[in-house]
Amino acid sequence: MATTSVLTVVGNRPQYIKCAAVSPPLRAVAHEVLLDTGQHYDHELAGVFFEQLGLPAPDISLGVGSGTHAEQTGRIMVGVEAAIAERRPDLVLVYGDTNSTLAAGLAAVKVHVPVAHVEAGLRSFDRRMPEEVNRVLTDRLSRLLFCPTTVAVENLAAEGIVDGVHLVGDVMYDLALRALTPALEAQVLERFAVAPGEYVYATVHRPVNADSPDRLAAIVGVLAHLEQPVVFAVHPRTRATLARERLLESLGDAVRVTPPVGYFESLALIRNARAVATDSGGMQKEAFMLRTPCVTMRDTSEWVETLEYGWNVLVDADPERLAAALAAAAPGDDAPDCYGGGDAGRRIAAVIADVFG
Repeated sequence: MATTSVLTVVGNRPQYIKCAAVSPPLRAVAHEVLLDTGQHYDHELAGVFFEQLGLPAPDISLGVGSGTHAEQTGRIMVGVEAAIAERRPDLVLVYGDTNSTLAAGLAAVKVHVPVAHVEAGLRSFDRRMPEEVNRVLTDRLSRLLFCPTTVAVENLAAEGIVDGVHLVGDVMYDLALRALTPALEAQVLERFAVAPGEYVYATVHRPVNADSPDRLAAIVGVLAHLEQPVVFAVHPRTRATLARERLLESLGDAVRVTPPVGYFESLALIRNARAVATDSGGMQKEAFMLRTPCVTMRDTSEWVETLEYGWNVLVDADPERLAAALAAAAPGDDAPDCYGGGDAGRRIAAVIADVFG
C-alpha cells in the first residue's frame, strides 16, 4: 500500500492538463491529495477541463479567483499552508509558472515540506513577465526539479542548480500523443465550419496583450483582415477589453469568436490550422509537437526549440510583422522530438517513489 503522501497544487488550464498526465502513474505509487487554487474559476476555464481530462474532483478547492498578484499569491499561501497542516504531506508537487506555483512552493518550504517542480528550468530571460519570476523562484525552492528538455537542464546548471534535477520530458506531450482521433478532429472542424489547412487559430490571454487596448487593437486589426477564416478563442479578460473598447464589432464575419475551448478541441484546431497566432506558452509547444506553424505575439519565448527549428516566430504586437508572419507561415525544418518519448508522467512518478518510497 502506498505510504508517500503528495499534495498536488493546480490552478489553471495548463496545470490541469499536466496533472492529467502525472496523476494516474503517481497514484499508483503514492497517495495524492489534489488541491485546486481556483486561479481560473470560470467553468469554461476549469470545470470543463476536469471533465474532459478525467481528473478526479479536487480534494481541496480554495476558490481564490482573480486579484492582484499579491492578493492571489497571499490567499493561495494561506490556503496551502492550512492544507499542509491538515494533510501533512511528504511532498508538495507544483506545475509551471503561475502565482499558484510560487505561492504553494513558498508555503511548503516555510513549514519544511519539500517541493517538486514540474517544468523546471524554463527561461524566457525576461523578468518583466510575472511567469518568469515565478518559475525562477520556484526552482530555487525545489528539492526535485523535473525538466522537460535538455535546454532546461542546462539553464539550471548555469544558475548553479544541479542537485535533484531530472530530465523527464514534457508531460503535455504525453497527452498530445494520445488525445486526437480522426472522429474528434472532423467534429471540431464541422463545429467551426472550417477546412484543414484553410484557417488560422488565434488566442490572446496574457495581460500584456489582453489588458492593453492599443496592443489588442493592433492584433485584432490584423486578424480581421486575413484572407482566410480565423477561429478566435477569447479568454474572459480579453473579451472584457474587446467589449470595453468596442473592438468586437470590428472583427467581421470571417472571424469566428468563441469562448475558450476544451483541451482536445484546442489540439484539433491546432493540428488542422494553417497557422496558430497566440501569446500562450503551451500552444507554442503544442503547435510544434503537431507540426503547425506558430506566430507568437510576444517578444520572448521559453520554448527555444520551437524558434530554433523555424516552427515559431516572435512578432510581439507589431501589426506589420504579425501580418507578414501569418502570410508567410510555412512548415519549418525537420525537427527532432525535443520533448521526450511521451512517458514523462511515469518518469516523474518513478523518481518520487524512489526518493520518498
